[in-house]
Amino acid sequence: MRARVLVRPKQGILDPQGQAVERALPALGFQGVRNVHVGRLIELDVDDPARLPEMCEQLLANPLIEDYEIVDDVTARSNGVAS
Repeated sequence: MRARVLVRPKQGILDPQGQAVERALPALGFQGVRNVHVGRLIELDVDDPARLPEMCEQLLANPLIEDYEIVDDVTARSNGVAS
């Protein structure tokens, strides 16, 4: 099974990358942007999707400062290119 894991800073945790993006977008002419958070997307093929939470807790995310979301439906398209 193809899975995606979205990892983001927990609410209230300092996000310097998000802050930098939030400051840069208006400088590039994009107004009305706020509450920017930068995370990461991990895509992987797994034989046993029931073990994904365990993988996230032990390696893919730092549970002290990050939240994760497991997305198992990988049929979405981005920029017209199939994932």
